[in-house]
Amino acid sequence: MELSASTGSTASKASTVSKKVVVFDYGFGNVRSAERALARAGADVEITRDFDTAMNADGLLVPGVGAFAACMQGLKEARGDWIVGRRLAGGRPVMGICVGMQILFARGIEHGVETEGLDEWPGSVEPLQADIVPHMGWNTVDAPADSQLFAGLDADARFYFVHSYAVHDWSLETTNPLMRAPKVTWSTHGKPFVAAVENGALWATQFHPEKSGDAGAQLLTNWIGTL
Repeated sequence: MELSASTGSTASKASTVSKKVVVFDYGFGNVRSAERALARAGADVEITRDFDTAMNADGLLVPGVGAFAACMQGLKEARGDWIVGRRLAGGRPVMGICVGMQILFARGIEHGVETEGLDEWPGSVEPLQADIVPHMGWNTVDAPADSQLFAGLDADARFYFVHSYAVHDWSLETTNPLMRAPKVTWSTHGKPFVAAVENGALWATQFHPEKSGDAGAQLLTNWIGTL
């Protein structure tokens, strides 16, 4: 993983301009941990499910813990699916974490039951193909050389994962030469899986940056610096 050696510009932007970030509270996620981590990274943070506040924030963070189907139900009940769609249609930044990333894909398959996701990206969230499940603990990632999300982080930086499901195949292709191709970061537990995605205004991580120490703090600072 070859990454940029400096994030001076993004770190400076995050520290000098207080960006409003909403942690969307739909009942499934470590919202307090996310709030504290974002505040340490320089954001003005609010935990809410208020529609207007979530729509108007500089950045929207969607956490997620638990089952795919339950998270999707909770998100829809809070109108979060509509908020995410409207924000992305207007190019407004959204970041998903853990199951908050998984629900951005077309579907989740748990215990043989298929649940529709937000379908922002094609693909299925399926059981990890590994001898030990869940994947719980620290792991490295393989990020693109031009990643903004992982800028300034060493190739051996480790992030904290807790999950039993993942996306093993990335199938979205960009045919329009005027559009930037998504930047996909991978990790491996048994079989390689998608660990993070940067796709225009939509970014996401399978791991928990709010639990990933200094590396996670740098990653959140990088995101806030783009808002």
